[in-house]
Amino acid sequence: MKKKRLIPVLLLKNGQLVQSKRFARHPVLGNPATAVQRLSDWAADELIYLDISREGHYDLGRDDLGHRNLQEFEAIVGEIARHAQMPVTLGGRVRSLDDINRRLALGADKISLNTAALDNPALIEAASREHGAQCVVVSVDVTLQDDRYRVLAEGGRRDTGREVVDWVEEIQSRGAGELLINVVERDGARQGYDLALLDLVCRTVNIPVIALGGVGEWAHLAQALEQTDVDAVAAANIFHHLDQSVYLARQYLFERGLNVRSPQLLSR
Repeated sequence: MKKKRLIPVLLLKNGQLVQSKRFARHPVLGNPATAVQRLSDWAADELIYLDISREGHYDLGRDDLGHRNLQEFEAIVGEIARHAQMPVTLGGRVRSLDDINRRLALGADKISLNTAALDNPALIEAASREHGAQCVVVSVDVTLQDDRYRVLAEGGRRDTGREVVDWVEEIQSRGAGELLINVVERDGARQGYDLALLDLVCRTVNIPVIALGGVGEWAHLAQALEQTDVDAVAAANIFHHLDQSVYLARQYLFERGLNVRSPQLLSR
């Protein structure tokens, strides 16, 4: 049986690793390349890198202690790819097939589309034809309003008026290989995933679904795997505040009898 995946998420704003709460507050954590090395050593299954920058300026913010002060997107991504020992998905500021090609050339294994897919759904088809469905992840940002799950664009700033069920059905029909589901109200709240939403999406589509948003303890990862049919559980903030976090999370899930790889630490 196919193993369920454990996926750390790195949020990059202007080149720096940040936390996120409700898509609005973004305190800086530090250098993304260092975090990638740690997550690789702790044997993460995959890595999702989401660029949430609103400007075109990138700067790691330091040139001490042997860290190069990289100010170009390509250089920062190249540095991250150099440290990664697992498949990497790149998302954020992807607006065209040329952007997709460029990110894959930089070392990404998959790309993640969000606002561009909503504004131009044909981009999903074009990317799938060009690179295969397995390469195309569509990220869906969701808010719960009046007991309805609605889809947001532009980092949660624009309500598209679309119902999540309609949009994920269209995403699947246009050839995407995976869905990444994130809930604005759960982002950074440490209250756990929206299990009702995840169950709804999993019952609507046949492609793999990745859960994101709200993890505050390892039990939240287990709940999604036990109570829904998600293929992967992802989280951002929780993996950056505890040594060997991915290893410990996997150990917790494995000891509960869940279908994940056995815990291990990779030697450099």
